[in-house]
Amino acid sequence: MTDTLRLATRGSDLALRQAGTVRDALSSRRRDVELRRVETRGDQIPDELIHRLGKTGAFVRALDEEILDGDADLAVHSLKDVPTEGMDDMVIAGVPERAPSGDVVVSPDGLGIEDLPSGSVVGTGSLRRTAQIKAARPDLVVEPLRGNVDTRIEKLLAPRLQAEHERRLIASGEARAATADEGGEGNDGDGSGAGADEPNWDALSDDEAGGADTEDTDEIDEEFDQSVEEWFDSLSDLERSAMERKVETEYDAIVLAEAGLRRSELFYEVPTTRLPREEFVPAAGQGAIAVTATDPDVIEDVRSAVDHPRTRVAVTVERTILGELNGGCVAPIGVSALVQGEHVHTRVRVLSTDGTEEVADTRDLPIRSHAKAAEEFAADLADRGAADLIEAAREEAEADEGTREGAEEEADDE
Repeated sequence: MTDTLRLATRGSDLALRQAGTVRDALSSRRRDVELRRVETRGDQIPDELIHRLGKTGAFVRALDEEILDGDADLAVHSLKDVPTEGMDDMVIAGVPERAPSGDVVVSPDGLGIEDLPSGSVVGTGSLRRTAQIKAARPDLVVEPLRGNVDTRIEKLLAPRLQAEHERRLIASGEARAATADEGGEGNDGDGSGAGADEPNWDALSDDEAGGADTEDTDEIDEEFDQSVEEWFDSLSDLERSAMERKVETEYDAIVLAEAGLRRSELFYEVPTTRLPREEFVPAAGQGAIAVTATDPDVIEDVRSAVDHPRTRVAVTVERTILGELNGGCVAPIGVSALVQGEHVHTRVRVLSTDGTEEVADTRDLPIRSHAKAAEEFAADLADRGAADLIEAAREEAEADEGTREGAEEEADDE
């Protein structure tokens, strides 16, 4: 074991923050820690939805291979990304105290999921969240959403901020002036300066064009008490970044993990509303961090420095149930466990991908035999129909994969 521990992590801001908490904990035990940034398969396919990346572990295996190859001593993962199987060559050496494990809805107006107007577009990259949203609000439209936490929020904020900026430019006359300054350089070739993508200012009314007389200007001044520059200066760094982002889908709201927002220090940057955990049961391990290693001395150092016993028990229950159900990332499964005295209060919800069918239950498991009790709980759920829902979801995923591969082959032929 080297004097300096080499800690493998993804390079995203959230991953680096998570790795930083582990580094700080180990540093308090007088261990020097060096961060090693590693690109994972999930990072290499940024526009692909998680459940379409193949087996679970799209964000995990590349980091663990650094350990197996001798280039790192330990790695940090979001626990919900760590597979429940195929980890025989790795040890989850430490699970720090968990952050809030639930989901939140983020919308520019601060609306909860129940308050969104019918037809609103909600973004998420999670199969589980998609099914839960459809089950709660079948009248909403759920669209795919990927990216880091800040990227997702920027995609939500961008259209509204850009539209507001354009309104202010038009109202101030700056957009019209900018077009006039282009003179004969317009795209239509007639010397008017009104290109194909520019408004025809002569055809607009005074109100639409931003006002031409004093009375209109006074009304604009009353509507906007800031100049365009003052308004832009008042925006947060996140909002300014959103202004530069091009988006194909306009979202009315997005659903994210509260832990990710908090660790990214964005929880108070945008209006958020917690989703009820009874309906929106989190993913197994959500909000928790896993530190993997193989060297016995490193494992002992990590365990003594960062492991949180109650969190370890809770996530063991969740991951045991998920593993026994064999759902992985192909089925909408929520599993949430909370240690309460001598019991582990456990809630499970397995849904069809469209949210119309489900098998759900809650049970208080004895903490002394929590792993065995979790296995029995999972077996009972499977017998009551959860296995059928998971198998149907798996068949859908395989059919979808076949369709995508066929499309890719056709594209190659062309």
